[in-house]
Amino acid sequence: MIRHHERRRMLSGTAGLAMLAALGAGPAQAQAAASPPVQAPVPVQAPVPASAASARTAAQEPPAAAAVPQLAEGGAATAAATVSGSAAGAAARQVCGSGASWLRLRFTRLDLRGDDSLTVTGSAGGAFRFTGDAWRDRTFTTRALRGDCVTVRPHFSDPSSAYAVDGYQAGTQSLEAAEVVVAGAGDICGSACADTAKLITGTIKPAAVFTAGDNAYESGKLSEYNGDYKKTWGAFFDKTYPTPGNHEYKTSGASGYFDYYGARAGARGKGYYSWDIGDWHFVALNSNISMSAGSEQEKWLRQDLAASTKPCTAAYLHHPLYNVGEHGAATNTRPLWKALYDYKADLMLAGHDHNYQRWAPQDPQGKADSNGIREILVGTGGRSFYALGSGSSANLQAKNSNTHGVLKLTLSSTGYRFDFVPIAGRTFTDSGTGTCHKAGSTTPDFALSAQPSSLDVAPGASATSTVQVAGQNGFSGTTRLTVSGQPSGVTATISPASVTVGSGGTANATLTVSAAAGTPAGTHPLTVTGTSGSLTRTATVQLSVGGGGGGTTVFSDDFETDRGWTVNPAGADTATGGRWERGDPEETQEEGVKQLGSTTSGVNDLVTGRLAGSGPGANDVDGGVTTVRSPAVTLPSGTSTLKLSYTFAHRDNSGPDDYLRVKVVGASSTTTVLERTGTAATDLDGAWKTLTADLSAFAGQSVRIVVEAADAGTASLVEAAIDDVQITSS
Repeated sequence: MIRHHERRRMLSGTAGLAMLAALGAGPAQAQAAASPPVQAPVPVQAPVPASAASARTAAQEPPAAAAVPQLAEGGAATAAATVSGSAAGAAARQVCGSGASWLRLRFTRLDLRGDDSLTVTGSAGGAFRFTGDAWRDRTFTTRALRGDCVTVRPHFSDPSSAYAVDGYQAGTQSLEAAEVVVAGAGDICGSACADTAKLITGTIKPAAVFTAGDNAYESGKLSEYNGDYKKTWGAFFDKTYPTPGNHEYKTSGASGYFDYYGARAGARGKGYYSWDIGDWHFVALNSNISMSAGSEQEKWLRQDLAASTKPCTAAYLHHPLYNVGEHGAATNTRPLWKALYDYKADLMLAGHDHNYQRWAPQDPQGKADSNGIREILVGTGGRSFYALGSGSSANLQAKNSNTHGVLKLTLSSTGYRFDFVPIAGRTFTDSGTGTCHKAGSTTPDFALSAQPSSLDVAPGASATSTVQVAGQNGFSGTTRLTVSGQPSGVTATISPASVTVGSGGTANATLTVSAAAGTPAGTHPLTVTGTSGSLTRTATVQLSVGGGGGGTTVFSDDFETDRGWTVNPAGADTATGGRWERGDPEETQEEGVKQLGSTTSGVNDLVTGRLAGSGPGANDVDGGVTTVRSPAVTLPSGTSTLKLSYTFAHRDNSGPDDYLRVKVVGASSTTTVLERTGTAATDLDGAWKTLTADLSAFAGQSVRIVVEAADAGTASLVEAAIDDVQITSS
């Protein structure tokens, strides 16, 4: 289990708390005496001065086992309870709070082996069944269960299965009336951060505060945090749960950020963690480090979401996936969005652009979806404004670029209300409500998705999509996968035809679609169906069959497997770093994304130094030229076309000696079909683009594709990648 941010809330009660032994027949009871609602004290981590950073003790760091704190809230009390069980035949026990309307149990251990399970049931309604190993080595608090008692019923057959409950949170008001308030913003200090801080302390008075990055300008140094930020937003340090922005990383390793917040910011160098308040699970993410599918952060996120029993989920980070502002969309966040979407998250909060944008719920591809995630970009914490684009998006519901303010979230066990609260003297507001996707749902379930969700196949060619089954609410088991809707001339298969998912986990299969030569052009929706017992879920893949009178794929490579490309084929490369390699790229950022952490399909591409390393310049092209060459491809007579995706990026220290070139080498001639060179004083971010080139001049020849990237002049930051190479003939 990845080491994780912990701020354990002390379990407390009044002097009247008493633990009662098991009496008589039936479930044993751990009964807490009646007590008035109390707020549990929360230990806080004070800002760490620079001189003390090196003296950080192990006690200040997050523990090895993941512990997700349940924050105190108004109208709720906490009490101790000692309930545990292990081995086969463990008896049912009860945890009770006199006069309570609902309880949330705190588990310090839940180790389920094999097919063992455990069920918690409220005396007045509500239940949750735990299966699998998502909760092993984890301290957590359950969703609220109605009534003044909760029955804990283990179903153990394995002698190693065990659980332990050490306390609970309880409320005397109805669950429907139990609301909590969370507030926050990004891009904070800033000329107006004192004004937005006043909203927190004087108007909203939330139970918790989030920050969406770029908290202390210009570079997130400790001195900047101890300056204007500490004087304003530092007033509620003990209830603040931050996330970093790109300006924090202008200081090496965001050291000022981690020094100031200490353990509140998660593990140093990672910066992602989670916490609970009410029946909401909040996830703080770090959009300045790798977010690619399979990255440490993405895998941690899926594990964290799988282990949450809360019906409502919100996440926050700095860089928004959807954005009509100056910075544009941060597409490298899409794998994290995908994980959140798979686990039915409700809200994504972001900053980066200094304005306000509210989006309708959407899926990770930007399609309006009632089961999607609502993004609210609130980069209005106090920094000067950025303009909004003149274009529009069908899913953008509200926007403003001249009002500083704070987002207020009023949260219940089934939904939320959002209110943009402007600073004094400004009038723009925005508000609305939403219902949590998992409100009332505790039944094990799974989500089915396919990426990419659209395929373009030429007659005579094939294409693939990755089908994923993602378990929810403790789902585990085997899912059978089928595909339907393919037109005449098109075959579609899924391998393997069945996948097995562990509790809260995922499993993948490959959908392969092939169009026979002569298949008529057209667009067809394919339906992928997953079936597990009585559960059936579907996903749609949009298939487009191209025209061309029976075109044939001569060569294709998506770099998911080794097809025989050779690095430094002539033995003459001079690059000392960032040489071409096939693999899963990690994102790097330096005034924008330079190496993309995404591919155009699958998880691999050809990239110049796939790792992010210690910083954006650690694995870029250095010192000269790096070359990679394809295997030999024999072209038929007639017309042949090369198509591939590429990205080329550099910082403003680049120049015309830096380049990305794609050449086609034939029997007697070489043609450069793509050349992109560096431009001095220009900062070029990475973005996937498409190259199409006519290879008719090489008809009947054996050819090779040669790709070169260079940092050949003054040392520069240069990144490049290619993906989905295809040669077709007609």
